[in-house]
Amino acid sequence: MIMQRLQSSRRRFLQTTISVPILTGLGISAFAAETTGIVGATETKSEISKSGEIKFQLGLASYTTRKFDRPQTLAMCRRAGLKNLCLKDFHLKLTSTEEECASAAQECRQAGINLYGGGVIYMKKPEDVENAFRYAKACGMTTIVGVPDPSVLPIVEKHVQATGIYVAIHNHGPGDKVYPTPESIIEKIQTLDKRIGLCVDIGHTARIGADVIETFRKYKDRLFDCHFKDETEATPKGQTCICGRGVLDLPNYLVALKEIGYDRIVSFEYEADEKDPLPGLMESVGYIRGILRML
Repeated sequence: MIMQRLQSSRRRFLQTTISVPILTGLGISAFAAETTGIVGATETKSEISKSGEIKFQLGLASYTTRKFDRPQTLAMCRRAGLKNLCLKDFHLKLTSTEEECASAAQECRQAGINLYGGGVIYMKKPEDVENAFRYAKACGMTTIVGVPDPSVLPIVEKHVQATGIYVAIHNHGPGDKVYPTPESIIEKIQTLDKRIGLCVDIGHTARIGADVIETFRKYKDRLFDCHFKDETEATPKGQTCICGRGVLDLPNYLVALKEIGYDRIVSFEYEADEKDPLPGLMESVGYIRGILRML
């Protein structure tokens, strides 16, 4: 019943949000401010529901702000009302010292933002794995969103067991010869430590023709991160666009995450408008929060 209602109301909801002046800086700020208090930096309760039925929180994958520095990224995170951050090495180099990592983590805390993860981090050699875990540990991260070469997966497993840091392997869809789909990841990690799992990028997953909802349900026990976006087409030609303006069934993706009890982070990875991502990011956040209110 919920899924049917969301399907019928998706277009109506988008029309309603577009009818208010959310495309101006003032309008976006006002719309975001209305829901900014929904999530806290260290909250473990529901994103929206007081009953706790929705357990996940919203965050930002900082590839979104790749043309901006770390202070600007934190400022945009705050403007969008997002309290969780997965930091790309544009904003904190993988070669950073332990002191530099600790300083960056403190900067995030002072901004009221939880630096929960780093990535996407590529690990092709054993020394890359060693450095990725050193970096994550120094930052106090709980999750590495990564792309480890299959040859280093046994080394990744040893570091997971030694540190307790989760590894969420990111699929990159069409053109990715190693991890194109979530299923291709599971095939390589199914015998490894259960803390090695998935970062499902819904855009790449849909563009390659895989079923996002079925993926969430089938691999719920290995789902440790999720990159959220919309796409102009569910084909290899699809491009990231503002949530609600594309073809992906975002309302029912959120229903599926609720139903499986997903309790980690849904991070926006808004890849469009790299020189001015904030308006599109904030509209996307508003759209998703509106759907969550309906749940």
